[in-house]
Amino acid sequence: MARLVAERADVIPLLAEAFRAYGYEGASLSRLCEKTGLGKGSLYHFFPGGKEEMAGAVLGEISHWFERQVFQPLDNLPPAEGVGAMLAAVDAYFQSGRRICLVGAFALDDTRDRFAMAVNGYFTRWQQALSGALQRLGFADVEADRHARAALSMIQGALVLSRALGNEQPFRDTITALTAQLRLPGA
Repeated sequence: MARLVAERADVIPLLAEAFRAYGYEGASLSRLCEKTGLGKGSLYHFFPGGKEEMAGAVLGEISHWFERQVFQPLDNLPPAEGVGAMLAAVDAYFQSGRRICLVGAFALDDTRDRFAMAVNGYFTRWQQALSGALQRLGFADVEADRHARAALSMIQGALVLSRALGNEQPFRDTITALTAQLRLPGA
């Protein structure tokens, strides 16, 4: 039975899970219909640009969530609090390593070229926000940039490793290690 969806925004989280499960190329229209519970006509009503528009909407929603929950706290809170909030939000968002980074997944396959601006913008914004917080914590500019890049690399790598091993411990270990490396209270 088809699912009742009131608005386009209601469909986006369902599409995100479909893209997480199958990737962009593997998410056929029939799989997208299955995961959302909508018929083709309903999907095209909400997304007349097809699968590319669907993926773009998902990336946009992820970007907005990270802006509110990760980047703004890094920019606006006292630096240690902002970095701590980032790590807590990332842990919650990725379900302690049980959920893949869809933007990262899009960066790894041929989809990267199709969504290059969104993928690049997401990681650039995250690195800049984290580097800024680290500079306010007392790291020199170059050191803050290096630590920010390393932190993102560790998070993304831990997500891949946790997924590959079917074990969330690599991700949890990474969050713990970053808390210590970035000199946060409680480390």
